[in-house]
Amino acid sequence: MDTVEKLGILGMGARYDMCGCGRVSEDDYINNGIYRVKTSSGTCSIFKVLLSNECTRDCAYCQNRIQRDIPRTTIAPEDMARLFIQLFRQRKVQGLFLSSGIQPNSSASMDNLIKTAQILRQRYNYKGYIHMKILPGASTAHIEAAATVANRLSINLEVPDAEHLKMLSRSKRYADLAGGMEYISKLRQKGIRISQTTQFIVGAADESDRDIVYATWNLKERFSLARTYFSAFTPVIDTPLENKAPTPLIRETRLYQVDFLFRQYGFTPDQLVFDNSGHLLQDVDPKTAFALHNPQLYPIEINRADYQTLLLIPGIGPISAKRIEAMRRIGKITDPMQLKATGAVLKHLLPFVTINGKYYPSLDAAAKGGQQLTLWDYNAAGNNRAGIISA
Repeated sequence: MDTVEKLGILGMGARYDMCGCGRVSEDDYINNGIYRVKTSSGTCSIFKVLLSNECTRDCAYCQNRIQRDIPRTTIAPEDMARLFIQLFRQRKVQGLFLSSGIQPNSSASMDNLIKTAQILRQRYNYKGYIHMKILPGASTAHIEAAATVANRLSINLEVPDAEHLKMLSRSKRYADLAGGMEYISKLRQKGIRISQTTQFIVGAADESDRDIVYATWNLKERFSLARTYFSAFTPVIDTPLENKAPTPLIRETRLYQVDFLFRQYGFTPDQLVFDNSGHLLQDVDPKTAFALHNPQLYPIEINRADYQTLLLIPGIGPISAKRIEAMRRIGKITDPMQLKATGAVLKHLLPFVTINGKYYPSLDAAAKGGQQLTLWDYNAAGNNRAGIISA
């Protein structure tokens, strides 16, 4: 098997690991392990491969589980480092995401991941981005060594707790995974400049969104995670879950929205709205759901709201909230078009605000000049909001 064939296998073997902002589609797979990913500063190409897709583990959802009869291959650390640096120098990629199956054990596989990064740093003087997966069962010594050569480390929890993990794997221990995350956090507290992420496979173990949301919050609070990734479960043939229905992508989308509410908007889990099954609402985003379920807080007068209150308004984010504050220092906001200039989304925010005392329940109303809102009108405004959002 030549190198191109190996890269094709090992690149596709890494496709379910997240390393950018959200789902990587088939269109984002360029070739031979190169993926186009979204980041907070734009889009870049990442070399995202496994060193090996040989694995001794039995994870019920995994395309690389030991029981599957698929082509298996491995690339040596020296060859992987050389391949990456060639692509980097040709400006085909801007960073590296390194992971591996576990063969023959976690220790040997971690040795190879770390060696690959060491060759890049020391032999090729590569100073760019490396995201390294910490494998289940990795020792603290391996984690510490990885932290000296990578920019980001990640341990995939996959599920919110130990009970759900038992449904997916007989060989993984939740306490070991969480313990590894705790050790990375301690290294950061000692001053080692390393970020940390994790990933959930949404729906694989029949967990609810509420389970994932509270786990995400607790992990953020305990370990100061840079990101949490969510991957909607997709069945893989010749696995125990091959006949399980795929998880709707809207669940993945809603969980990402919640994660951003936690990190950028100051929301807490208790502010979220779940249905009777413990799932986030699918027909409206989590912030709009909060607004609709707290009518006593709305409408909010745009000229009086402080920054944190502005963030409670659907259609207003951190950037537009700061621009609104800056605009108010010059003078009162009196027209919806002034809000549009801040980057706020008018059709989302109008049902939940007054602008200099006037209520504009829709874009059509904004065009007609709105209506003066009195205390007597608040209940009617609430009815308008419900109708607009459900339309």
